Amino acid sequence: MSTAAPVIVVGHKNPDNDSICAAVAYAYLKNELAKRAASKGATPVRYVPARLGPLPPESAWILEKNGIAAPEVVSHVHARVADVMTPNPISIARDATLLEAGRLLRQHNVRALVVTNDDGRYRGLITTRMIAERYISATDVLEEGGANEMAVAGDLIASLGQKVEDITETDVLVLDKDGLLGEAIEDLMASALREAVVLDDQGMAIGIVTRSDVAVRPRRKVILVDHNETRQAANGIEEADVVEIVDHHRIADVSTANPILFLNLPVGSTATIVATEFERHGVEIPPAIAEVLLSAIMTDTVILKSPTATVIDHEQVEHLAAIAGVDATEFGLAVFKCRGGEDDMPVEKLVGADSKEFQLGDSTVLIAQHETVDLSSVMKREDEIRAHMRRLKDDHHYEFVLLMVTDILAEGSQFICEGNCRTVNRVFGIECAPGGTWMPGVLSRKKQVAAKILGA
Repeated sequence: MSTAAPVIVVGHKNPDNDSICAAVAYAYLKNELAKRAASKGATPVRYVPARLGPLPPESAWILEKNGIAAPEVVSHVHARVADVMTPNPISIARDATLLEAGRLLRQHNVRALVVTNDDGRYRGLITTRMIAERYISATDVLEEGGANEMAVAGDLIASLGQKVEDITETDVLVLDKDGLLGEAIEDLMASALREAVVLDDQGMAIGIVTRSDVAVRPRRKVILVDHNETRQAANGIEEADVVEIVDHHRIADVSTANPILFLNLPVGSTATIVATEFERHGVEIPPAIAEVLLSAIMTDTVILKSPTATVIDHEQVEHLAAIAGVDATEFGLAVFKCRGGEDDMPVEKLVGADSKEFQLGDSTVLIAQHETVDLSSVMKREDEIRAHMRRLKDDHHYEFVLLMVTDILAEGSQFICEGNCRTVNRVFGIECAPGGTWMPGVLSRKKQVAAKILGA
C-alpha cells in the first residue's frame, strides 16, 4: 500500500513553548489516529511536527527530559524538488552492457537509469532516448553507401555488448531535494535533457526528476497550530494546502480552498485543545506527551495565573499532572526556570524569542513578551533592550515595538515601548517613559494587550 506525502504540523514564527509542544503532541495524536484508520484499509498518512525557528529553552528541556526528538526546522512550505522527485532511482554500473540497461528499463518501466561508478557514487544518466539514438545512428551507414542491411544488423547486435559508460550523459542538471520547485522547473525546462538528478551530500543519487513530474505542481499539506495568521505562518503558506487549524487566538486571515477542521477555542493554550482531542478520540496520553502538554499550558497561562486560563485549562492541568505524576505548580516553576539567567542572554533572544507582528490599520506593530522570575535582572539591561527595539522598529518599519516583561511571581508586566507609542499610552492610560511602566495584573499579551490595542 502506498504512503501519502507527510503532513507538516507546525506552529508560528518565533515559536514559543505552546507552539512547539502543541505541534509535537498533535502530530503524535494524528499518527495514532492514522494507524487506527490504516488498520481499516485507509492509506497510511504520516504527520511530522515542525518549527519555524529555534527551540525555546524550556521546550528543549522538556523534550530532552522525555526522550522526544525536537521538531524539524522548516524554512518554508513552498513545493520542493523532494515533493515531485522519484526517490530511490534504479541504478546500473558503468561497466554494464546496453543489453542489461535495456532489460532494466523495460523491467521497471522507467525512462532513465542512474549510472554509478565503482564506489556506487553517481556518474551520470542513461536513458531510453540515448539507447534509441545509438541504434538509429547505426542505420546512417545505409544512406552513406558501402554497407548492406546485414552489416547494419550485425553492428546493432554487437552494440548490445557495448558498455553503458560509452554513452552515459554526464552533463546532467543536479538539483537539491530541498530546493524550490518553481526554480527547478525553470532550470529543467532550459536543460538539454528531459531529466535531472538529485544527489545527497555523499554524491549518491537519491532521486530523478523529469519534465512530466513537474507538469502539475503539488501543494504541501500543513496543519497549523497556535496561529491562523499568514504573517505569523511559514513562508509559502498561500501555496500550501492547509488541512486543519488548531488554535486559541482570534480568527485571522488564513484561507483554504476546501472546508477543513478548524478547532478554535477561547482557552489559555493550544495544548489544552490538543489534550481534549486525545480524550475525544479515546487515545491514551503517554506520560511523556502529558509532560509536554502540561509544560505548554503552564507557560502559556503563566502557571494558571493569566486571565486567559479557563476552567478547561485547570481541568486539563489536573488531568495531565496525574498522568505525568507531578505536582502541577512545582512542575510549572521548574519549566520557567529552564529559561536560564537573563544577565547574559542575547538581547535578540530576550526581546525577540516570543514576539508577534500585528496589523494596526495601515501600520504594523510588534508586541513581544518575556516572562521572568527576576524582573530586576532584566530591567538592568533597559538601555540595551531599548536600543535593540529601536533597531527592530527601523529595520522593519514598525509603528512601535512594545515589550512586556512579565514577572510571574509579582503577577504583572513592565511595559517598555519604542516608536510611536501614542496608541499604547491612550489605550492603557499611561505615559511610557524610561524605566518602563509597571502594569499590575497584566499577564496576557493576547487578551489584555493585543486585543485592546487592535480594538482601539
